[in-house]
Amino acid sequence: MASESAPRISTDLHVHTVSSGHGFSTIREICADAARRGIEMVGITDHGPSMPGGAHIYHFTNMVVMPRVLSGVRVLRSAECNILDTEGTLDIHDRALGVLDIVHAGIHPLTGYEGDSVEENTSAVVAAVESGKVDVLVHPGNPWYPLEYGTVVRAAASKGVLLEINNSSFTVVRQGSLDNCRAILTEARKTGARVCVGSDAHDASLVGVFDKALELIDEVGIPDEQIVNRDAASVLEFLAERGKKEIFFS
Repeated sequence: MASESAPRISTDLHVHTVSSGHGFSTIREICADAARRGIEMVGITDHGPSMPGGAHIYHFTNMVVMPRVLSGVRVLRSAECNILDTEGTLDIHDRALGVLDIVHAGIHPLTGYEGDSVEENTSAVVAAVESGKVDVLVHPGNPWYPLEYGTVVRAAASKGVLLEINNSSFTVVRQGSLDNCRAILTEARKTGARVCVGSDAHDASLVGVFDKALELIDEVGIPDEQIVNRDAASVLEFLAERGKKEIFFS
């Protein structure tokens, strides 16, 4: 059953399934819950293989068999890649990345990244942004990996990469992200860097939950037009700008 009223943000680009190893829902369960909340598009962003328990590389190359529409919800093939070093190396190779509609990346613990300073973290993230392989920088406000936020936001704006405001960072994980995300959004407002909101749902019950992220976005004064995932049309327009192949849903 569809939602009675359309949500303000109707796509969720950051959702995990059981294939992430610490997710608890299938793609079908995710789409069924998304449909009930009026979410029209989801990005399936299982963790890359460097994450303990993460998806095998075959998971990503085989996403071509995944249905494009489930429960009336359009499905994007995606991944949450791990940035491995200060050169911005990702843990998913180019052939697998070529299968994906949209590529997320960020720094995560226990994945092999060994940077231990703001300068190294910033170099790693900026290199990934400038590689041309990444479309969305995930949870850049993570206090475990502090960044030179002005440098990162300017790089993202220059390369057209989205800065994610991750709702889970204000609830159950990455405690201490709020002030960092406020700084990121303040810089984004100055530079015009575009953002997206993501649930980072690891269970279907959390798909499309953005309340805390949107509170901060409104506090800083980011207009909805600067939020790329406000609806499916705006996402597809962004992907076309990124040179992604035309995506057909049937």
